Amino acid sequence: MYLGIEFGSTRIKSVLIDEKMQAVAVGNHNWENRLEGGVWTYHLPEIWAGLQASYADLAENYGKPLTALSGIGISAMMHGYLPMDKGGEVLTEFRTWRNTSTGEAAGILRGRFGHNIPLRWSIAHLYQAILNNEPHVKDIDFITTLAGYVHYKLTGRKVLGVGDASGVFPIDAASHSYDRTMAANFDALVADKSYEWKLADILPEVLLAGENAGQLTAEGAKLLDPSGTLSAGVPFCPPEGDAGTGMVATHSVAALTGNVSAGTSIFAMVVLEKPLSKVYPELDMVTTPDGKPVAMVHCNNGTSDIDGWVQMFAEIVSAYSGKPVAAVDLYETLYKSALEGDADGGGLTACNYLSGEHNTGFEEGRPLFARMPNASFTMANFMRTMLLSAMASLKLGMDILAKEGVTLTQLLGHGGLFKTEGVAQKLMAGALDVPVAVMDTAGEGGAWGIALLAAYLSHSGETLDAFLENRVFAGQAGKRVEPDSADKEGFAVFMERYEATLRVERTAVESLGGHM
Repeated sequence: MYLGIEFGSTRIKSVLIDEKMQAVAVGNHNWENRLEGGVWTYHLPEIWAGLQASYADLAENYGKPLTALSGIGISAMMHGYLPMDKGGEVLTEFRTWRNTSTGEAAGILRGRFGHNIPLRWSIAHLYQAILNNEPHVKDIDFITTLAGYVHYKLTGRKVLGVGDASGVFPIDAASHSYDRTMAANFDALVADKSYEWKLADILPEVLLAGENAGQLTAEGAKLLDPSGTLSAGVPFCPPEGDAGTGMVATHSVAALTGNVSAGTSIFAMVVLEKPLSKVYPELDMVTTPDGKPVAMVHCNNGTSDIDGWVQMFAEIVSAYSGKPVAAVDLYETLYKSALEGDADGGGLTACNYLSGEHNTGFEEGRPLFARMPNASFTMANFMRTMLLSAMASLKLGMDILAKEGVTLTQLLGHGGLFKTEGVAQKLMAGALDVPVAVMDTAGEGGAWGIALLAAYLSHSGETLDAFLENRVFAGQAGKRVEPDSADKEGFAVFMERYEATLRVERTAVESLGGHM
């Protein structure tokens, strides 16, 4: 049995798979980030309470004692900032990928490296802390991501999978490790600070998929399973980010394959066969878990605004009926209604920015909904507008790849946006003008993907792509939807309104007050 655990934005999910790579038990724990003092964060005790709750739920659902495992993998939201001192204590609040307050640092590093440095990358957070003269920087012994932090506490190893590491600092394509020239450049940039550390000293070791990343220690076993049932000694695969596990979960690790992960954030991963012609601030250059170059279009804002509206609608229905409504039924009803709406949303518009959005230059967000006085204000058009809004920032980045001549035969979709069969899939095919396929396994998501990477430890004699092709996805084609001409034309009209709405969004950010 192999265990995968993924720390998503709103859920910590555990998946247990067998030798046939099929899920045999699942565990869940819901959690939510919070905005405190202008920082999007999770409290550290929530990490451990959530890990234990998710694992306990999985163990209960499995129904038999879990005393031993053949492999474990940890995945989490990519990027962010967790600096630790020599005693292994975290020096600041956990700063998540959602923070967009690192614009000054990212801009300086981008110009110095000649490489795009997104706002949420760990190196941008580190350099911004230096620019802000934060006192903790001098005490740093190690920085990592959330996946790397949990892995370290369970195994004692300060490592990252190359996919997650590529969101910490730029990766050299030949060595599959941090770019040494850029690292020396960074050290020279901060030399006047006289820190005791060099950048190479504080970054986690980079590992490729299939490499052993340590074993579950006795302390780690108690941290994961306080009941004491699970034994120490289980081998771990390298910890990965949710982008990497999404590629694995959708069999998108070969050149010119791609996938879209759509949940709290929404992002597309496109595996490249050749470098892009220049640096684009809208595109992150990262890697697959086995080190291939990937162009990532990452948007901070996905389904959170939709979730807020659905929650309010649930309250309305419950107040009317006198009994609670099942969330899954409400989502299905509302999502399916979107297919009955006008192709362009009927004159409605929305901006789903709960937080900042780097693709369009926003450090903060204010969710907006607006309509023309003569718009067709129906449930169908409202839901279609909400769904199209969740895809709009992604479209801007994907257009850059199209201009670069990157041609995809299809995108594979996974994540919460695709749970209602055929709805978001159809709308996204029209929005991006590319066929979108969804596999039956897509609902398992990144937790299943990291469980597969744990299983790959036992099959690392073959390439990752071959392992997935032959042992996991053999015979699976998925349900594919072609772009519809009416959807394409309607989305083009919607995008004109959306881009105009961004001017309103700018005013809203400036006018509607500061952080709560």
